[in-house]
Amino acid sequence: METMEISLVLIVVVLCASAATLVTCSSPGFHMQLRHVDGKGSYTAAERVQRAMASSRQRLATFVDVTVPVHWNTSQYIAEYLIGTPPQRAEALIDTGSDLIWTQCSDCSQCVKQGLPHYNASMSNTFHPMSCNDALCLATQEHSCRPDGSCTFRAFYGAGDASGTIDTEVFAFQNGSARLTFGCVESLMIAPGSLDGASGLIGLGRGPLSLVSQAGANKFSYCHTPYLGSNATIGASSHLFVGALASLSGDSPVMSMSFVQGPKEYPFYYVPLVGISVGQTRLPIPPAVFALKPKGTGGGVIVDSGTPTTGLAHGAYGPLREELQRQLNGSLVPPPADSEMDLCVAVAQEKKVPSMVLHFSGRADMVLPPENYWVPLDSSTSCMVMDTSNDMTIIGNFQLQNIHLLYDLAKDELSFQTADCSKL
Repeated sequence: METMEISLVLIVVVLCASAATLVTCSSPGFHMQLRHVDGKGSYTAAERVQRAMASSRQRLATFVDVTVPVHWNTSQYIAEYLIGTPPQRAEALIDTGSDLIWTQCSDCSQCVKQGLPHYNASMSNTFHPMSCNDALCLATQEHSCRPDGSCTFRAFYGAGDASGTIDTEVFAFQNGSARLTFGCVESLMIAPGSLDGASGLIGLGRGPLSLVSQAGANKFSYCHTPYLGSNATIGASSHLFVGALASLSGDSPVMSMSFVQGPKEYPFYYVPLVGISVGQTRLPIPPAVFALKPKGTGGGVIVDSGTPTTGLAHGAYGPLREELQRQLNGSLVPPPADSEMDLCVAVAQEKKVPSMVLHFSGRADMVLPPENYWVPLDSSTSCMVMDTSNDMTIIGNFQLQNIHLLYDLAKDELSFQTADCSKL
């Protein structure tokens, strides 16, 4: 196993009988502990930040060149699970920006390198092919029938495409198991590094094939620990809660907003970002910069657990950059020669970096402390960790450190509060 690239996680899961595929149990939901993909790597702070920025730029490019409504690339949080009977180990990236659950299979004619052996369906006595007439087969992006009546799929992504069969199998977690519909990938042609050594993907998006939908859950939440910090906190587990266990608690104020209704064929969670402040200054960003374009042709703002750092639409990044230049005038220094950072200050001047506020409709203000968007690359230079996108704004994990997000699908609402994610 490539421990420099793959961070295994302890998954504590109990799935209840809220859907026909799930085993019966007494717990109201499940809890999954996630570790950052760099958690076991001996990377410096600068290397972790630059890996995150590079990954975000690659993922942002996939959103620009959309062909179908599912996109993924190198992610940040990875989980381990068991599949089949007897069980076979597998790993997956966790992604709110897509819905299909899939893994590379042993008969894959063209696959990418992973840290574990490919799943072998012929070795499992709980594997079942899905009929091409099944509703979940029909829910895949492109489906077709083989002569034996089994379901095949092909999914197109900004980073490439995957194809194979749609089947059902028992997925086992530490404290529970479930029979889930998944994609058994036979061909995967993607950009290098897209899986980061994992076996596949677990989608948490809005579609019927996502883990959340198949679990019959009406809410889920997650909280990501900081990228940087002491040795004890760098490798600390982040958390995903699905079902009744997903809730916000503690003394921090809870802010809530309604999701923006995006195109139904997209699995994304669109949010109503209406403005940004830096310190006490509201940036002059026209509302249209954050709005969805007519007929779902682009634009909008999404929260995406598969994107490491935030990418702002051009019309928002320009005003942000100009205001930070104004407020930090005299403190700015050139970025390190080997980095692709935009704005930097001397580490001794970090205290001058203002907080940022993301303003959502319903007066839901998300305060980002300086450490959530500005970090030291080395002993002398600290830089902004945000980037520019095309016309879509994507809020990534780095900006959401120590912020607990609750997706209430019954209320069609996103809530959040500041938290110490390592203590949940």
